[in-house]
Amino acid sequence: MARVTVEDCVEKIPNRFDLVMIAAQRARDITAGAELTMDRDNDKNPVVSLREIADQTVDYAALEETLVKSLQRFVESDEPDVDEMDMASMQEDLCEEIGEPSSEKEINADVLTVHDISAEELAAEDAFEAAQNDD
Repeated sequence: MARVTVEDCVEKIPNRFDLVMIAAQRARDITAGAELTMDRDNDKNPVVSLREIADQTVDYAALEETLVKSLQRFVESDEPDVDEMDMASMQEDLCEEIGEPSSEKEINADVLTVHDISAEELAAEDAFEAAQNDD
């Protein structure tokens, strides 16, 4: 039964490596308690998973996504690390103890602004300053 099932599955998933990985993931899901999409017929979980793949009763994309998530070692997150947040708060606390303004307060106190100046205006200012320096 298993050889016929594998040959049927290769028609659905041509890459044998992908087939093995997806079938193994489905077998793990079945072991963890996932609902079967067809009768077990006294078969073991790997055979059932291959039969489900051959009959296309399971969602291949969902299995592939679950497989990728299970194999990931590092999950990226958008949140800053706790260590970075602790370092920033420690730096602010240290600045307050020393009496120096924190970096945010210092930036706000500088009140720097940016003005857009055209190239002609900038050239005119440079020429004016050069003329004053020559005098």
